[in-house]
Amino acid sequence: MHFAGFDHIDLRVASIDDERPLYDALLPALGLTEIVDSPGAREYYERAEPGEARRFFGLNADARHVGDATRICFAAVSAADVDRLAGIARGAGARAMEGPEIPYSSEKYYAVFFEDGCGNKLEIAYRRPHHAQAAAAVDDIENAE
Repeated sequence: MHFAGFDHIDLRVASIDDERPLYDALLPALGLTEIVDSPGAREYYERAEPGEARRFFGLNADARHVGDATRICFAAVSAADVDRLAGIARGAGARAMEGPEIPYSSEKYYAVFFEDGCGNKLEIAYRRPHHAQAAAAVDDIENAE
């Protein structure tokens, strides 16, 4: 069975207006370019052909919201894209920036970690295709011999 991906994410923030600078810069850079506002919410949609479903990322106001250890990770298309998106996040006010780096992982992916103003934890990562991981593992073994 194939995982079809996510339809949408609803993220709670204490104040949409306070968080807009970060999300208004980052989400369009990730391809969520159509923005829809409604009372207490702001949604960032991907473009789609007429009749196709569109995935989205939504901000929902909750004045009592406090970030926790939950982390949302956005996919990048390359390590250079992680660097580009990290620069956008940094310039738009992301807090507690760590990386870009290759964190401990069996897949050795490349990622940057940060928080929004509410303390919601976010990440942008590039994960090599599995065949690239296998080739790198073979190279590591051959180089060690």
